[in-house]
Amino acid sequence: MEDTFKHQALRKNLVQELKQKGIKSIAVLQAIDKVPRHLFMDSSFLKFAYQDNAFQIGEGQTISQPFTVAYQSELLNIRKGDTVLEIGTGSGYQSAVLSALGAKVFSIERHKKLSDTAKVMLEKLGCTVKCFYGDGYKGLPAFAPFDRVIVTAAAPYIPQDLLKQLKTGGILVIPEGEGKTQIMKRIKKVAENEYKTEEFGNFSFVPMLKSTDWDNKNI
Repeated sequence: MEDTFKHQALRKNLVQELKQKGIKSIAVLQAIDKVPRHLFMDSSFLKFAYQDNAFQIGEGQTISQPFTVAYQSELLNIRKGDTVLEIGTGSGYQSAVLSALGAKVFSIERHKKLSDTAKVMLEKLGCTVKCFYGDGYKGLPAFAPFDRVIVTAAAPYIPQDLLKQLKTGGILVIPEGEGKTQIMKRIKKVAENEYKTEEFGNFSFVPMLKSTDWDNKNI
């Protein structure tokens, strides 16, 4: 659980790089500066921890590129105390950044091993994150409605259950599309059953396991 001056200096360099790439939110940059990304990766890969790249974490998944984490976080426009549903806990890094922004995070992961590992680390760091092992397409209706929903995997379509679990005025940020690239979308719930959608360019994510695949996996 070391977070040395070297780690902190590397984070500050990363923050400057993200600013140069267009991240404007001071709150998001401060959160990136605060969260020790190296703790969410194997210690043997320290030299990669503060590069602006995605990195394999096992189970066919990656720890997201810091720019992508910052970009999605900025699109969410989180206010302190917001409840956020995250689909795809992965390493837990995005969860920790959301927590550093003052959100109360509920995070779902489809890989049990990743979910368990992330939960332990997030608890050690004192993050306000509740981790769940389950099907992200279904969300967490027992804890809805949410102020914000973020999907950190490539969704082939917009899951209706996630839209239903948004508060009026709430925001869903999701990369939609199949194949190598997806379109980043921000969907605001302006009224019951009424939504406004904006698009923010192409990104590349690992695929979100389809609900039917999940059902088959858990027979």
